[in-house]
Amino acid sequence: MTSRQAPLCGLAPRCLWLLGAVLLMDASARPANHSSARERVGSREENEILPPDHLNGVKLEMDGHLNRDFHQEVFLGKDTDGFEQDAEPRRSRRKLMAIFSKVDLNTDRRISAKEMQRWIMEKTAEHFQEAIAESKAHFRAVDPDGDGHVSWDEYKVKFLASKGHDEREVADKIKNKWDLNIDEETQEVLENLKDRWYQADNPPPDLLLTESEFLSFLHPEHSRGMLQFMVKEIIRDLDQDGDKKLSLSEFISLPVGTVENQQGQDVDDGWVRDRKREFEELIDANRDGIVTAAELEDYMDPMNEFSALNEAKQMIAVADENQNHCLEPEEVLKYSEFFTGSKLVDYARSVHEEF
Repeated sequence: MTSRQAPLCGLAPRCLWLLGAVLLMDASARPANHSSARERVGSREENEILPPDHLNGVKLEMDGHLNRDFHQEVFLGKDTDGFEQDAEPRRSRRKLMAIFSKVDLNTDRRISAKEMQRWIMEKTAEHFQEAIAESKAHFRAVDPDGDGHVSWDEYKVKFLASKGHDEREVADKIKNKWDLNIDEETQEVLENLKDRWYQADNPPPDLLLTESEFLSFLHPEHSRGMLQFMVKEIIRDLDQDGDKKLSLSEFISLPVGTVENQQGQDVDDGWVRDRKREFEELIDANRDGIVTAAELEDYMDPMNEFSALNEAKQMIAVADENQNHCLEPEEVLKYSEFFTGSKLVDYARSVHEEF
């Protein structure tokens, strides 16, 4: 499979990318429709050699949930400093207006869909470069002999060591083909990871991954074949009638759980509302009520310029109060929470302060 260059990312427990992410959810409600970057930091740092269940700049998480932070990721890129909840409001407003000026390429104080599309592609490229840098570091960690290839056994040793097993003992057991004595859950994760390892291994398969293949293993958005594999897995876990396509009812179906309070009901309502809008407005390209693997792949492909344009139009529509199909400074400030994750007050007055 061909590795892709940057331009200028089921609900069933068997899904190989979950790896404990759903355990972060509140016990009193079903899983939320989104997962936040602030909620993901800890688990990612503990298991850096594992494929992440969140991919920056990709619309869906590995488990089929919507990426809660997507709009901030493609609007801010890596430049998120200054938009924390406790940040000084005036400084945040100035920074937001500085970003507005960068997106507004023709300096007419309006952001058009084409300008937003260009910006989305540029920020996606930043995320791609960040993923490449991280993958290089992780590759060195699992390639102890530095020969430029990582075998499945080398990776397995590092994976089990990250789970608390003695690294030297595991290496000896694998070398001598002895029983590893691992629990059933860990064995299942290993089998899923090996399946993904095979998918990332360019033919002829040898179970040795080069640095570029290892990038595809960790980040399927960098490889057409791995992106297709990710789509296949998501469809497999959401497809209820086995036709290898997704209907609206399948896509918006709630994960297993019991609503025990109003908070849980609100989570359910938000799940259905958000996924229905995403299905009808962005994923189902031909509006026939069915999402094929090809449509889902186009939707999830961060390098798809047509999808980026559709996303740009949707982002503008969220804040376009005067219905001129563009974003103006006042609108971006008013809807700052959508673009930055932080709500900035006194937007009407502040726009005059910053310009």
